Amino acid sequence: MKKLLSPLSMGTDAATLLLRVIFGGMFVYFGYGKIEMYDAILPNFGDIIGIGSELSFHLVIFAEFFCGLFVLLGFVTRFSVIPIFITMIVAYFVAHGNDAFNDKMPAFIFMVLCLPVFILGSGKYSLDYFIFKPKNDNT
Repeated sequence: MKKLLSPLSMGTDAATLLLRVIFGGMFVYFGYGKIEMYDAILPNFGDIIGIGSELSFHLVIFAEFFCGLFVLLGFVTRFSVIPIFITMIVAYFVAHGNDAFNDKMPAFIFMVLCLPVFILGSGKYSLDYFIFKPKNDNT
């Protein structure tokens, strides 16, 4: 009980893992939905940034599904969160730019959550840690 009420961290690595799993898992979920419904979504997907609707859709799938999976697993997390962040910036400011805040709030929340995921990185409970583990770390 004393540790629970302590102002000290209960475990930054555990919190990083929890954030990564929830954040990455949500993107894998949304990205998989786009892959599963590819033929139905593609014709309605707009060319909002001028590179073509098909390429835009493929980039969204890459960011949401593949980068989300990398974040979930803790594999090159800081690099993987960058495409997600860019996608959420485009979703918030361009795709939903004229929408009411309630309609674009999910994009805003995910955009803001990219920052702590980037700052914290993969943490100790990640593929990155096991692949690139510091040689002097005996834990």
